[in-house]
Amino acid sequence: MSEIEVYRRQGLGSRVGFGKKAALVIVDFTNGFNDPNVFGGGNIGEAVEHTRGLLEAARRHGLPVAHTRVIYADDAANAGVFTMKSPRLKELTKSNPMSQIVPALTPRAGELIVDKTEASGFFGTGLAAWLALRRVDTLVVAGCTTSGCVRATVVDACSHNLRPIVPRDCVGDRALGPHEASLFDMDQKYADVMSSNEVLDALARLEH
Repeated sequence: MSEIEVYRRQGLGSRVGFGKKAALVIVDFTNGFNDPNVFGGGNIGEAVEHTRGLLEAARRHGLPVAHTRVIYADDAANAGVFTMKSPRLKELTKSNPMSQIVPALTPRAGELIVDKTEASGFFGTGLAAWLALRRVDTLVVAGCTTSGCVRATVVDACSHNLRPIVPRDCVGDRALGPHEASLFDMDQKYADVMSSNEVLDALARLEH
């Protein structure tokens, strides 16, 4: 029995689909995570480029848009176990250029910027309340890394009873093995993984 047959036999991989109101969250597409010499590499740069069209469409359709970034205090007073695994994360302070969102995806007025200290965009932030106020039931998740902060945000979105949608060409990782494994895992258990073109088509249908 193949691996995919095991999942199908156990009833995994069903679709969540789009609900009535979608939002876009772009996870950690900052200068540091787009730089192979800092926290980037792999296919992250390509994912940033693909996300430009997705962001333009979200704005055109009037979707709520949120951007997350990792931010620590200058004295690292709010750093925790997460930084024990990756101590250089503590360099990502609010004044560090590496902490800023990439210019190609610069937030506009009215778009939420979520500063976080953990992997998930939801943990210890106001993201869930912000989405609830806007009656969002579907969350399109782009960003990096696929195996880290994207996956953590997707799992928490599912836990908040949001329908997670992951455009596979709009998420990236410094290593392609974890990227592909995480896409498979999310698609089977937490989210619908599809191309950005499929997401764009679905968003256009939501308007009607």
